[in-house]
Amino acid sequence: MPPVSAFLRTAASYAWRLLVVGAAVYAVFAVLGRFHEITVALFLGLVVTALLWWPTRRLARALPRSVSVAVTLLGSALLLLGVLALVGTAVAGESTTLAREFREGLDSIEEYLERPPFRLNPNALTDLQSRLGAYLSSHRSTLLSQALSGAGRLVQVLTVLALAAFSSFFFLHGGDRQWSWFCAQLPPSVRTRVGIAGGAAWRTFTGYTRGIVLVAATNAVLVGLALYFLGVPLAVPLALLEFFAAFIPLVGSPVALAVAAVVALAAKGPFVAGLVVALIVVIGQIEGHLLHPLVMSRAVSLHPLVVAISVVAGAIAAGVVGAVVAVPLVSVTWSVHTALRDARRTAGGPTVDDGGPTVDDGGAADDGGAADDG
Repeated sequence: MPPVSAFLRTAASYAWRLLVVGAAVYAVFAVLGRFHEITVALFLGLVVTALLWWPTRRLARALPRSVSVAVTLLGSALLLLGVLALVGTAVAGESTTLAREFREGLDSIEEYLERPPFRLNPNALTDLQSRLGAYLSSHRSTLLSQALSGAGRLVQVLTVLALAAFSSFFFLHGGDRQWSWFCAQLPPSVRTRVGIAGGAAWRTFTGYTRGIVLVAATNAVLVGLALYFLGVPLAVPLALLEFFAAFIPLVGSPVALAVAAVVALAAKGPFVAGLVVALIVVIGQIEGHLLHPLVMSRAVSLHPLVVAISVVAGAIAAGVVGAVVAVPLVSVTWSVHTALRDARRTAGGPTVDDGGPTVDDGGAADDGGAADDG
């Protein structure tokens, strides 16, 4: 029997290791998918913690820890409810005008499609409307059952939000002590490496979270002002849609602005819709060449191709939630790998005490954090 080449032995050794790692990753994601409500709630709790850690620290210097956490959480909840109430008021106030403008806009679009070069059959859209009405009438019971299942889904969403708020309270109240306790349970041989990895992961996660919120808010303000001055109805709700869509990098903003373009086409005509399409290009350039390099460069140093693949893979694996979580997950994984690699390469590299990582102002284990009783 001829001897096995060194290349084949090396390839085989790496192959079985990759298979083991792949099986472990698949098992982790299978468990997370089985308990996806808990996973989403804890992720939202970490997001809230990353956003409110700094104001909680400042309040903790003058107030007891529990009071400072409660004030920041309640204040944030009231701010969010106020924004949603503003959006609801805007929609209710423009509903009659918007319905009339949509009818007129659809009629103008139909007339435009009937002219050259499209030459659409005049009865095509009318036939489509009649078919849609017939479908709704024949599937009324199915739609009703789906609406009832949607009510059950609403209960699940409220449960996830309640668990997220509950977990964020305890993360803000004693996240540093929870991390110290966790590190203390580990063997001394791995405690330092886990501390380094935890500090790097938290710095990257907080940097990404704050950065993406700032980018999303900037996009929403720009879109809202542009739609307002163009006279497009529902400027505030569409700006809010842009804010939430910006949490899906590279994909979310164009989709949200495409919805705005459809609204502009139906309400204001092709010219204004064309301006909104041009707005998509401008916002994309501002986000890609100005906001992300200035705001996100310290937290996320991923190639745009890696970001795109991560978003698509996350969407395939877990839908919209996967698309939102994919980029921060990949960023945190890469930062942990980089931190551990640098620690191995640097003689006398960063050391971490047994109580867990010491992180800068954005970290979860800062000695001057929210644990300060004031």
